[in-house]
Amino acid sequence: MSKLHILGVAGTFMGGVAALAREMGHQVEGSDQAIYPPMSTQLETLGIDLRQGYDAGNISVDCDEVIIGNALSRGNPAVEAVLDAGRRYNSGAQWLCEQVLPGRDTLAVAGTHGKTTTTTILAFLLQAAGREPGFLIGGVAEDFGVSARLGSGREFVVEADEYDTAFFDKRSKFVHYRPRVAILNNLEYDHADIFPDIAAIQRQFHHLVRTVPGSGRLIVNGEDARLREVLEMGCWTPVERFGFADGLEWQARLLHEDGSAFAVIREGRELGQVQWPLLGRHNVLNALAALAAAHAVGVQPIAVMPALAVFRSVKRRLEVIGEANDITVYDDFAHHPTAIQTTLQGLRARVGEGRIVVAMEPRSNSMRLGAHADALAPSLALADEVLFLHRPELSWDAARVIADVRGKARTAADADGLIAGLLEAVRPGDHVVFMSNGGFDGAPRRFLSALQVGLPRPL
Repeated sequence: MSKLHILGVAGTFMGGVAALAREMGHQVEGSDQAIYPPMSTQLETLGIDLRQGYDAGNISVDCDEVIIGNALSRGNPAVEAVLDAGRRYNSGAQWLCEQVLPGRDTLAVAGTHGKTTTTTILAFLLQAAGREPGFLIGGVAEDFGVSARLGSGREFVVEADEYDTAFFDKRSKFVHYRPRVAILNNLEYDHADIFPDIAAIQRQFHHLVRTVPGSGRLIVNGEDARLREVLEMGCWTPVERFGFADGLEWQARLLHEDGSAFAVIREGRELGQVQWPLLGRHNVLNALAALAAAHAVGVQPIAVMPALAVFRSVKRRLEVIGEANDITVYDDFAHHPTAIQTTLQGLRARVGEGRIVVAMEPRSNSMRLGAHADALAPSLALADEVLFLHRPELSWDAARVIADVRGKARTAADADGLIAGLLEAVRPGDHVVFMSNGGFDGAPRRFLSALQVGLPRPL
């Protein structure tokens, strides 16, 4: 077995690579600039040696290979040290392709939104069918307790990200996976730091389509016009479409407006009904896509649909982290206006007239660059109050966004100020949702701890 160093080990994908390598028997160490739960907890539990920062000295001299995450660029001290020393290096996606996927039936889940949840549902359904799948998920799945495992079955489920592979490989990560079944969940503009426009993303999605064999299956959102345009570029694989519209091969019908119950219809015939803990139309579509993909590898949907009643999803997907003073606190991995909007729609349908307070950290590269600035305020329309964490590197005009938010909105310069503002703003019965795709300086649990001490008294 080899000794590996993972650069960018605390990222959701690279952390999964580290977990798989450890399970294969490799000795694994890793470094990152920001190491925080839940990924840090998982890695420490696996016995992976974590080192803070990208100092060249963090890479042990006896490492056989360095796996480099896509967050690292030329000029990074660790990257420069690897290149100067002529060390063997690889990308996480290529390492997965070479070391884990050969001989497996790969099921890849792609899309701007819902990849993590859909990947988790699909792995959960295959597990319920007794398939013992392997998986790599961009988050820690509550039902499995880990983000990645090898599995003993034939199937391997992978979250298929369109983001670039590494500083030396600018293709999307998902072109490495060569899946037998691919889910195309949706397609919107994102990753403004690498894609100039939506057409560039569509080309990458078509590169993925080109790798799926004719004996495989494409599971495609039948209501997404941009995905339809991708398929019009050329398609050599049978396609099954899913959505709410009539005439699709896989159709969902809401039984509860909040998405907690729905019927599954296959080619016009109702297969059964699902009642589960998740909220929102978007999660219903995620489940529908996962059921279709499981069916594509021989799983009968009616046999596994009942298992969704106890599905627990992924950490930081509208995760309830606690309640105090009759205020419920959620942690949500939000990175795009559409995801924000659909999450709040599901929560609003559940809580009715209850107040929703959002604490938002615009942290993704696209958010920081202002690519979603115009869409951000409308996506927050269902919130009664919004507090933005306005860090100095946020280059766009937050004041304009704040002015356009339907409810009350304001900013805080740091997490301490944001927590203080929330404590003044909330009242019993509120639902407080922290939205960020980063660590948020631990704000969600810090706020909950402060809330447990008690609300400040009005002056």
